[in-house]
Amino acid sequence: MTVERINPEALARPSGFSHAVSTDARRIVFLAGQTALDRDGAVTGTGVVEQFEVALGNLFTALRAAGGEPADLLSLTVYAVDLGDYRTHARELGRVWRRLAGTDYPAMAAVGVDRLWDTEALVEVQGMAALRD
Repeated sequence: MTVERINPEALARPSGFSHAVSTDARRIVFLAGQTALDRDGAVTGTGVVEQFEVALGNLFTALRAAGGEPADLLSLTVYAVDLGDYRTHARELGRVWRRLAGTDYPAMAAVGVDRLWDTEALVEVQGMAALRD
């Protein structure tokens, strides 16, 4: 399986995401939205950075259970109840990403929302991955 991250020179240089990701994988895993829920179903973390770290960790736990690794992630959507706060903490969020996932970035989008299913949640992440056979 190959994964190619595509960042055309005709587009602005991406920072913390890839413009496009291509794969020839035969197995695709769709990952449900994850918030900062602990094992008991309680939202943990008081700020967006803490909650992002737990939510991303939860997403990677699900991905690993399916047989994948963070590098297999093709696409990630981040839903944030306060996009301004999310952008303010972009550097810290980037450090969390690099610690948990490395330096390869999937195609990404950040979407501002009024609220999430878990009302105490500040951020939710949802993704799609391609697994090696």
